[in-house]
Amino acid sequence: HVQLQESGPGLVKPSQTLSLTCTISGDALTTNYYIVSWIRQPPGKGLEWMGAITWTGGTFYASSLKRSTSSSRDTAKNQVTQELNAVTPEVAGMYYCGRALGYNGALEVWGQGIMVPVSS
Repeated sequence: HVQLQESGPGLVKPSQTLSLTCTISGDALTTNYYIVSWIRQPPGKGLEWMGAITWTGGTFYASSLKRSTSSSRDTAKNQVTQELNAVTPEVAGMYYCGRALGYNGALEVWGQGIMVPVSS
């Protein structure tokens, strides 16, 4: 069955770049209509969609993050990477990757999430 697994640094310092990887098993991210999204949740707050990458490698981002985030993929490793530049302490929280099929599809498969602390 399909599984998504997030990985990343144990700690990131302010002004550094946060790089998170989503490894997909049981599926190929090049499958038609395959979309991997990143979602974050700051402590005590709701979920925020950050951006996504499609089966063709197309990317789109939340307007508030367009200038600070980017997505890429490694089709050989079946991985998606999300980078967030110049992080601030407000970036700390849980980060999830999720899979949808199609632009209107629901995020039906999620990774377990990874906690990202930000501290100097």
